[in-house]
Amino acid sequence: MSVIFTSTIKMADDQTWYIELKDMVDQRVEICKDMDEYAQKVEDLGSDYGGNIDTVNWYKDENVPVYVMDEIRLEMAKHQAEIEEQRGEALVKQPVSRN
Repeated sequence: MSVIFTSTIKMADDQTWYIELKDMVDQRVEICKDMDEYAQKVEDLGSDYGGNIDTVNWYKDENVPVYVMDEIRLEMAKHQAEIEEQRGEALVKQPVSRN
């Protein structure tokens, strides 16, 4: 069984963004109002599978402005840097160059 989550960036009526996190195995949906909440809920849902998540597919609604995407990218980069510092290794492995 593959563990797949989807993360969809959406806009609320008050023009704030949120992320709808969906566990595609059992169809649970969580609403995350910031990246800290998102990270915690991914961890919580992933714990049901021993922390082994195969894929997180990202989407965005058409009405999400570019500046919101930029804000989310910056927050994600910050979280990645914090995790890498705690682990002492990169989360994304760079391919080995074959020359």
